[in-house]
Amino acid sequence: MAGTNGGIIGKVNKSSFGKGLTTSKTSGSSTITTQPGTRVVQALIVAGGGGGGGGYPGACVSRGGGGGAGGFRCLELNVCGNTPYATVVGGGGSGGPNSNPGDSTNGSNSSFGCFTSTGGGKGAMSNTAYPAPVQSGNPGGSGGGGAYGSCSSTGSGNTPPVSPPQGFPGGDRPNGGGGGGASAKGVDGPEGAGGAGQASTINCTTYAGGGGAGNACGGAGGGGNGGPGSGGNGSAGCTNTGGGGGGHRYNPGCNGSAGGNGGSGIVIVKELNKAGGVWSMQSVYSARICGTWPDGTTLAPVPGVNFLVVGGGGAGRQTGYAGGGGGAGGYRASGYGPSPLRASALSLLTNNPMTITVGAGGTGSPTPVCGGKGSDSILNVCGSTEGSDKITSAGGGSGYYHNQCPSSIPAPIMAAISGGSGGGGGGNYDGNPGRAGGRGSGNTPPVSPPQGNNGGNGFQGGGPNSYGGGGGGGATATGQNGGSGAGGDGGAGAPNTINACGTPFSITAFAGGGGGSVTGASFSPTSAPHGAGGSGGGGAGGGPGGELPAAVAGTTNTGGGGGGSSCGPGPSNLSGAGGSGVVIVRTPSAFTLAVTPGTNATAAHPGGDKIATFTVSGTLTIT
Repeated sequence: MAGTNGGIIGKVNKSSFGKGLTTSKTSGSSTITTQPGTRVVQALIVAGGGGGGGGYPGACVSRGGGGGAGGFRCLELNVCGNTPYATVVGGGGSGGPNSNPGDSTNGSNSSFGCFTSTGGGKGAMSNTAYPAPVQSGNPGGSGGGGAYGSCSSTGSGNTPPVSPPQGFPGGDRPNGGGGGGASAKGVDGPEGAGGAGQASTINCTTYAGGGGAGNACGGAGGGGNGGPGSGGNGSAGCTNTGGGGGGHRYNPGCNGSAGGNGGSGIVIVKELNKAGGVWSMQSVYSARICGTWPDGTTLAPVPGVNFLVVGGGGAGRQTGYAGGGGGAGGYRASGYGPSPLRASALSLLTNNPMTITVGAGGTGSPTPVCGGKGSDSILNVCGSTEGSDKITSAGGGSGYYHNQCPSSIPAPIMAAISGGSGGGGGGNYDGNPGRAGGRGSGNTPPVSPPQGNNGGNGFQGGGPNSYGGGGGGGATATGQNGGSGAGGDGGAGAPNTINACGTPFSITAFAGGGGGSVTGASFSPTSAPHGAGGSGGGGAGGGPGGELPAAVAGTTNTGGGGGGSSCGPGPSNLSGAGGSGVVIVRTPSAFTLAVTPGTNATAAHPGGDKIATFTVSGTLTIT
């Protein structure tokens, strides 16, 4: 044995020299052909999401079930070099119609070679007059959520079973369960949120979130939101995520509404470099001659990396009363800014491309409340340890309506109005002066130092006077409570000069909360003071009954929250969107920084430090 193995005794392996080539397929049937030196691949296979449940005319008190996410499988597979492998990308299922007859449908399967992920189960339709199969969620990669009637049931996930599991069950009735996701079961009704998806280790993007039931949020990973609280169609799952479609919510006219379509799937294959184990000298020599041996790129430590990571700000809330301001995106920093909020510097690696995500601001009205939450910003998406070589700043919470009945906030709504900083509560006249308008919580999820603060409460009037929405929380202060005649100011943000001197990016204050709106009986007085936006990009709230001044959006690349608004006869009823976030990285002078795309920028500080500024998502490489 020693004679044929170069004098070394051990397991003989085959090297793989895939050079990290990554190929994505986003639709239809095709092939992926491996390179000559590839022997091992990592394959992500996500099937199409199931359609959300709809409701026919007469469905006056019902919510459709959320569609289940498409099956999610991320596998390491042995392959042959220079070989074509058949690939199929499954489409999303159709959302349930708003007329009889009809039903929502399952998503379609996706496959790579002999490996298949199953389409997501359809969400249940929501009328007790339907046959039991129509009222029930279907099994699939992840299961569809149940709906309304006693005959309604939920769909099972991981069907057919594989290991690891490709998905989870949908949420159960009554009144709408969320569709299952790749990493969690759909939330049980009433108005259950979609189950969360799962991040791929190939690109660290999250896929396969379940669709939300009527008036509930879709799961992270492309799940569609349920129809809004005022009634309407569910939203579609996001394209090429396998997200389930959102279920419908009944409207006051009982006219019926449709479920959202499921999102299409995706197949991504990464050809790997691998040379683990014991190798014969002959194998090493042959692989080197053929150019199929891993190149051994050196990864060196980069100590003392300072950062600023700000999540996308939450949108203000539109309501016929007084909408709360949006919470600021989470603020996390080292080396610069207020000292109580400074974390330790990071230690990163050279020659290790890092994925940077810049979170979008929440969408202003008219949207479901869950659509108003800002998105997370992330430094080194594929980093392994939060706080050590990875930093995530949460999106700001959406502003809220008045909290009239019930007095407690449902969990899915609380999740949407909480975040890096919490959204402000809504104000209204409801004859209960002792009840405070619901606000969102800041520093959610919790980190140390804290990334933000709570929103302010809305004012709940005991008489026909003016009342204001609360301001959104900011990086350094809680949002101000709404008053009997004024909107609350947004919480103050934080100054930070990490990018000062020599960079083209001039903003030096971040993460201010949005101001609350104000209104009153007959939408007067029109001069009632609205809440100011917090320093650091927070937008001001709008005037009574849509009167000017209009609600203001959070400032771009500050993570500022948007201003709340009050609907009425005035010319401007829309709430302000949240401002997008930002990621800034500063290294010692000995290193060189490269960024993509070209919208992002690098610069040298006069003192020698190197600075990379990300205003959109991209990649960072340090050499």
